[in-house]
Amino acid sequence: MPRSIPDLSHEDALGGVIAGVDEAGRGPLAGPVTAAAVVLDPANIPPGLNDSKMLSASRRAILFDLIQAQSSVAIGWASVGEIDALNIREASLLAMRRAVEGLPICPDTALIDGNACPKDLPCRGVTLIKGDAKSLSIAAASIIAKVARDRLMAGLAKDHPGYGWEVNQGYPTAAHLAALQDMGVTPHHRRSFRPVHNILLSQAAQHIDSKK
Repeated sequence: MPRSIPDLSHEDALGGVIAGVDEAGRGPLAGPVTAAAVVLDPANIPPGLNDSKMLSASRRAILFDLIQAQSSVAIGWASVGEIDALNIREASLLAMRRAVEGLPICPDTALIDGNACPKDLPCRGVTLIKGDAKSLSIAAASIIAKVARDRLMAGLAKDHPGYGWEVNQGYPTAAHLAALQDMGVTPHHRRSFRPVHNILLSQAAQHIDSKK
């Protein structure tokens, strides 16, 4: 069955000013989680707008610039420290709220990808499961969040070479896990995530053994 193409039907049904909201970076072992909120101009939709997962990196980069130029956009972040303190789900919701709060205009509704709505939004929140494949506003937010986070991780890779963040964006690839074992944990790694936590436990045990 062919995959559906996102449109504005959910935005039209809600009415008013709609901000699509999505996040990127729940699964990686390193780096912050990123969210974006986008209010599209219905009369000026970038051509080829789609779920970020359905687009090449080069196409995402082009659309990132078009969306920024033609829409109201804000990006929200939750740090590694907040991820470890709150858990990744709550940190993702926090980043989403920050993105909505950062918009230059307050929307009537935040149309949020997934099934969880952030607390204390400045507007009504409506969730939409697999929204990035259904709503153009959420698809736009998915592109902004993905490209912004990928670029951040590429920058961090220059300061911490060897982990491959410029290509794996912090996800637990075999090369990233091997680098963690060989080079250890950086300040940008999420200590509450099991592979990182286990390496820290192993290093602590080795340190204790060396003292005996």
